[in-house]
Order: sequence, then C-alpha cells, then structure tokens
Amino acid sequence: MTEHPAPAVRLPSPLVELVDERLARQGVRLSLKRDDLIHPELTGNKYRKLRLNLAAARDGGHGTLLTFGGAWSNHLRATAAAGRLFGFRTVGVVRGEELAARPLNPSLARAAADGMRLDFVDRATYRRKAEPEVVAALLARHGPAYVLPEGGSNALAVHGCTDLGREIGGEADVVAVACGTGGTLAGLAAGLPPGVRAIGFAVLRGGFLGGEVDRLQRAAFGGRRGRWQVADGFHHGGFARTTPALDAFAADFADRHGLAPDPVYVAKALHGVFTLAADGAFPPGTRVTAVVTG
Repeated sequence: MTEHPAPAVRLPSPLVELVDERLARQGVRLSLKRDDLIHPELTGNKYRKLRLNLAAARDGGHGTLLTFGGAWSNHLRATAAAGRLFGFRTVGVVRGEELAARPLNPSLARAAADGMRLDFVDRATYRRKAEPEVVAALLARHGPAYVLPEGGSNALAVHGCTDLGREIGGEADVVAVACGTGGTLAGLAAGLPPGVRAIGFAVLRGGFLGGEVDRLQRAAFGGRRGRWQVADGFHHGGFARTTPALDAFAADFADRHGLAPDPVYVAKALHGVFTLAADGAFPPGTRVTAVVTG
C-alpha cells in the first residue's frame, strides 16, 4: 500500500440559514448543514463514515478495501475515490451478475475509473453478503482486504458521524437527514446535545431502519443514544424511486434557492421537512437544520 497524504477537507462544514416563506408562515426557521462541501469527491456522510474505517484499515496493514453496493451506489463510488486518494486498492461487489454484460452506468464507470475492481454477483449471493462463507469466498478470490458493509455503516462509521451532531450543537431544535443504511442518523443523534432531536427520513421502503439504527448504536455505544426517530412515509416508492410530487418539489427548491437537491437522498429529506412543517408538526419558533449529505 502506498502512503498518500490526506486530501484537504472542509470541516466543520458550513451551516447556512435558508429563508423560505412557506416555512416562515409556520414560524419555522431552516438552516442547511452543507456536508456536500466537505470535499469534492468524498462529500458529506461518505467522508464522515469512511474516515475512521480508513484509519483502521491502514493500522491493520490492509492495502485493499472490499465493499458492497447496487448499480447506483454512492458508497461504491466514494470508496473508490477514497482508495485513489488514500492509496488503497478497492474492490466493489455489485448486486446483479447480469450487469457484467452491460455498459457501465455513470456511477460504476466513475468507480472503475478510480481503480475499483468490480465483481458482479447474483442477487441470491448478494443477499448473503454478510455470511462468513460468502465473505471468505470473496477474500479468496480477491485477496486479503478490509471489509466494509453495504453503505459503509458500521460502529466506526457511527463514531465518525458523531462529529456531525457536535458541529450542529445547539444551533437547532430538530435535525433532519436522509437515511439509507442508518449509520449517519445513529452517529448524528449521539453527537447532538440534550434536547435536540434528529429525524431520519427513510429513502427505502420496508420500515426496517429504526431497528438498524438501534443495532448500530448498540454496536457503537452499547445502547441507544440521543433523541431520534425514523420517518418512513417519504421514500416516494423506494430507493432511487421518485414521484411527480417529489420532482416538482426538487425543481421548485432549486429555482428558489439555487441548490438542486440530490433526488435519491436530500430531496426526500427536504420534502419531508416542508411537508411536516405544513402539517403543523413543528411548533412556531422551531429551528430545523437539514443535512445536505451530498
């Protein structure tokens, strides 16, 4: 493994107040935590979740990172970029062996351009990706590696995301974040001061993320930390799915504020905030901070 200097990162990330008359009518103030500005290639929660894992991989003498994701996985792309920037080989285990015969989509093409070796596996095997025999077969095929879970969410990732909560501190009453695998919410909530609560807006269907956040906090801290909840009603059909209402909201938000929210994650969280505010879920005077994760 070649030693590479750490890339320049912008921390703490900016906290910017955003004025929107729709929220003002409800007495709600909104700020954006611009984690998308941390680094041009390792944005937002990806840098926070990878930082301690990269240190652990290096301390353990690993030269390769092996991880998992779907065809449009932001985590695969971020891990590939981290490998190039920090001097690791990277292997991405991709769900769907049928994709091996197709042209790479832009996300996978970017990962490959950053040096990631892509291993397309059938969906039945992918569902068993955490089982020891499946991991052992992958390591036999690719060599020794530091294994990161899908989405990068493990105990070290959770600890890395506690800084997000500490940076926001008492500047908010409610913090909103899009929630994919639960690691960011688990760490964010643990880092917030008493009295500040976090809402994770699930971007997947299934209603399982509350259990995942609880599991990750137990792994990281030995038990539940902070005030948090998962809002399951804003996924708009599931991961990477959208609806005309979400598309219209995202386009309008971009027109009003000059920031086009990522439709997979950030737009769903922001839409959730505006919907809850319109429904009177936040008392007048509530300060909401929404995390722009990338």
